[in-house]
Amino acid sequence: MFPLRDTIPRVHTPWAVWTILGLNLAVFLWQQGLAPSEVYTVFHVFGVVPARFSFPDWALSAGFPPGGEASFFTHMFLHGGWGHFLVNMWTLWIFGDNIEDVMGPWRFTVFYLTCGLAALFTHVFFSPASTIPVVGASGAIAGVLGAYFLLYPHARVTTLVLLVFIPLVFDLPALVYLGIWFLVQLASGLSALGDEGAGIAWWAHLGGFIAGVLLLPLFRKPERCYFCSPHGPFGRSRKAVPPLQD
Repeated sequence: MFPLRDTIPRVHTPWAVWTILGLNLAVFLWQQGLAPSEVYTVFHVFGVVPARFSFPDWALSAGFPPGGEASFFTHMFLHGGWGHFLVNMWTLWIFGDNIEDVMGPWRFTVFYLTCGLAALFTHVFFSPASTIPVVGASGAIAGVLGAYFLLYPHARVTTLVLLVFIPLVFDLPALVYLGIWFLVQLASGLSALGDEGAGIAWWAHLGGFIAGVLLLPLFRKPERCYFCSPHGPFGRSRKAVPPLQD
């Protein structure tokens, strides 16, 4: 399932989302100018290799430089290819502006990075011996999806589904769209348990999503919750008429 658009209007200019998109684009374009051997080094140094932190002695013998905690953040701005990059950035564009609306840019930035950390640590917990570097914004974006799930279950998400080579486009309630998304991640994560060579960090997606659900009450500003579901947990927090989109 690929989201094309949603029905929740934007109120404020999404400065944080634009900045995150711009940083990801700049880093990805920089990656394109690197040789394959250089990309390999960048992914292993600035991506997160779980075994590097789970087994420090192995990491030293494998040639990893000491420290490396900065990679907990830098991995969120690296991507493995055009498909990985475009899907992540488009998903952030579709859902991120509405979450920034209820937080403001600074709170959203901290929320986004915190969800990314939660996603990463979830992956490391389930795959501590993995020597495959974790790169990508998927875990942080999963946190955005978790917040959206709580705030806007009544929204409609126009969704593209490819049935073999036949494109199908239809609207789904956000509750259904994100519920299916979560169940797919859970089923995939369970099927990959014990596989340290799995190519997708399914548990990172789940950890980020749950972090987004749990952290939302700490980061939202009640007076900015203009379009939250009237039947949701934040539906009675609306205190102002929304301004025109700027």
